[in-house]
Amino acid sequence: MDVRRAFLVAFLLISLAVPLCASDRPRIVCYGDSITAGYGLQDGQSYADVLQRKLNQRGYKYNVVNLGASGAATKDAVAGLNSVLRLHPAVVIVEFGGNDGLRGLPLDQTRRNLDTVLTTLASAHIKVLLAGITLPPNYGRDYIRSFDQVYRDLAAKHHVAFVPMLYKDLIHVSGTIQPDGIHPTVKGSEIIADTLLPVLTPLLNK
Repeated sequence: MDVRRAFLVAFLLISLAVPLCASDRPRIVCYGDSITAGYGLQDGQSYADVLQRKLNQRGYKYNVVNLGASGAATKDAVAGLNSVLRLHPAVVIVEFGGNDGLRGLPLDQTRRNLDTVLTTLASAHIKVLLAGITLPPNYGRDYIRSFDQVYRDLAAKHHVAFVPMLYKDLIHVSGTIQPDGIHPTVKGSEIIADTLLPVLTPLLNK
């Protein structure tokens, strides 16, 4: 199944799964790659699921929708934007770019695609939280520095809420990364949600 079809299938499943009693709640869409999708985790263990529980506990009446797709790059983020817009979200957490970096794609391409995503969401009057990620040290200091700068530049250009490094609170905590060295464990998902919450909640209403 290609990434575009994955986004479409996810959208259809979410549309069927949202309870009627909660259909009037504003939506937060977690839009990203395998980190968002919860690769290697069971249902209910992704950081999006944890965010839903933590927001419920704090009295925020939102539905958190997971539109993560494993393997998605920033070009797929652009291609899947209609699936996001059809949900009419109040907020979108944008988490893309890791696969671009791991594949060594040109940074101008990554920047251009993410810029398109942020511009499109802004034009639809949707609030955005941009979540950055970084790369393993073997990719070289210069490439990593330039890669990280893409997120900082775009956050400043679009004036969006910003978490520069999604993994900043878990990288030195044992048991937070799966054996593949990339994806979060259940414990890692909890920490990611805690990292996002202080930046996300100012965008929300109780």
